[in-house]
Amino acid sequence: MEDKKRPVILITNDDGVFSKGIKTLMDIASRFGDVVVFAPDKVRSGLSSAISANDAILYSKLYSHDGVSVYSASGTPTDCVKLAFYSLFKDRKPDLLLSGINHGSNTSVNSVYSGTIGAALEGCINRVPSVALSLCDHAWNADFSATTPFIEKIIDFVLRDSLSFGTCLNVNFPKGEIKGMKVSRQADAYWDEEFEPRRDKDGFLGYWLVGSFVNREPLNKDTDMWAIDNGYASVVPMKVDMTDLSSCDYLKTKLI
Repeated sequence: MEDKKRPVILITNDDGVFSKGIKTLMDIASRFGDVVVFAPDKVRSGLSSAISANDAILYSKLYSHDGVSVYSASGTPTDCVKLAFYSLFKDRKPDLLLSGINHGSNTSVNSVYSGTIGAALEGCINRVPSVALSLCDHAWNADFSATTPFIEKIIDFVLRDSLSFGTCLNVNFPKGEIKGMKVSRQADAYWDEEFEPRRDKDGFLGYWLVGSFVNREPLNKDTDMWAIDNGYASVVPMKVDMTDLSSCDYLKTKLI
C-alpha cells in the first residue's frame, strides 16, 4: 500500500468473503490497481449501516498474492469498512471503495436495508469515492460475466474523475443480457410484507418474513426499476446527507 503509482481499491460486500460476486469484483478491480479485500466472514445481508457496538470484531488475513490482499472479519459490512480504515489505511486512504457484487437486487427501497449500500455510504462518510454493485440474481453461482465491461467503465470513470463528496453510486445489473446503462432515480416501491408463522422442532412458534415487492410507478422510464425491467443497468447517485431541503422553509413557517 506504499506504492503511489497504482491506485488502491478497497473491496467489501455483505454476502461474505467467499462469495462468487466478490471474487468476480476482485478479478475486475485488480486490472486497475492494488486490491485490498476486507469483508465479512459470512453472509451479513440486510444489515444496512449496522455496526457492532457491543461486540468485539475479529479479523485475520487470509492471503496475499499478485497485488491482492484478502482479509476476513467477524463484523458487519460497515464494520469492515471502518476497521479497514482504522487498521490498514491510517496513512493513506484507498482511492476507491467497491461494495459487491451483491447477489440480489438493491433497487428502490431495497437500498435502505442493504448492507452493500451501507458499506458504500461509510466510504462516502470518509470521503472515499464509493460504488455499490448488485446483480439481480440471488443464486450462489450467478453468472456475473455480462457485468464486466460495465464495471470496468465505472471503475475507470471514478478513478479518473472521482465523485462528489458525500455521493456514492448504487449500480444494479439485470440478470442475463445487459443492453447498456441508465442513470436513474430510485423508484417509488415498497414491500407488501406478511409474516409466515412456523413452529420449530421443539414446538416454538416463530415468524418468517415473506411478502411481495410492489412498484408504484412501473411505467416511469427514469427509475431504476424501469431500467432493470427493460434490460439496462441502473446507476443511481445516492447521498449521505438525507436532509429534505425542500421541506425546510415550510417547516420554519410552522415550527419556528
